[in-house]
Amino acid sequence: MRSLSIAATGMLAQQLNVDVISNNIANLSTTGFKRRRAEFADLLYQNYRRVGSQSSDSGTIVPSGVQIGVGVKPTAVYRITEQGNMQVTDNPLDLAISGKGYFQVELPNGDTAYTRAGALQRSSDGTIVTPDGYTVLPGITIPDDAVSITVDSSGEVFATLDGQVAPQNLGQLELATFPNEAGLEAIGDNLFLETQASGGPITATPGTNGFGTIQQGFLETSNVNVVSEITDLITAQRAYEMNSKVIQASDQMMGTLTQLR
Repeated sequence: MRSLSIAATGMLAQQLNVDVISNNIANLSTTGFKRRRAEFADLLYQNYRRVGSQSSDSGTIVPSGVQIGVGVKPTAVYRITEQGNMQVTDNPLDLAISGKGYFQVELPNGDTAYTRAGALQRSSDGTIVTPDGYTVLPGITIPDDAVSITVDSSGEVFATLDGQVAPQNLGQLELATFPNEAGLEAIGDNLFLETQASGGPITATPGTNGFGTIQQGFLETSNVNVVSEITDLITAQRAYEMNSKVIQASDQMMGTLTQLR
């Protein structure tokens, strides 16, 4: 019976939906995490009576026809890029982006990755790096005798050195945006890579041309809404159960047919 395979596609779809929801909930405390949403589409239809076909020699047109669907398929796991909340940390190297943009990070192979997670640190030589030790471009180095670090909203980094009054300008952080942020490839560790779907990066100083600003002493939290995720989880669970009921009903109907034979 066709209903067996149709319900099977529905169960597989809801299993993927639950996987996506569980990943959102698991990353509830991940800095800069953007929640995902599964998207689905119906499969091809079998035509038993084609819409618009003629039903008589006089040219009478069938108004609706008979089309039977064969199930559902996943089409995308879409990333929701809305702003997360700002969490106060008072750590001078905790930087949050308020608005659009990504920090640029140099990977060990020389490629550039992008991240919203601004929990930055100093390496052994004073370079500003990610928690995994990847250099945050353009590679700003903080002197060993720096007694305080200041990052303004436009991304300029200043350090007050021991014995000096006037702060020293260490460099300028730039942000990158993309025509299609959802097209970025997630590689883990809060990092993304450019793809053909995302388009090329557009870089600028924070606060200009629609780019976000830098908030020092803050971290952007995950944009996962727990209540919404739990509600979606219940809906997915019920949809999975209903598809399993269809399989059970189809099995009982096939059993009835076997008994008739």
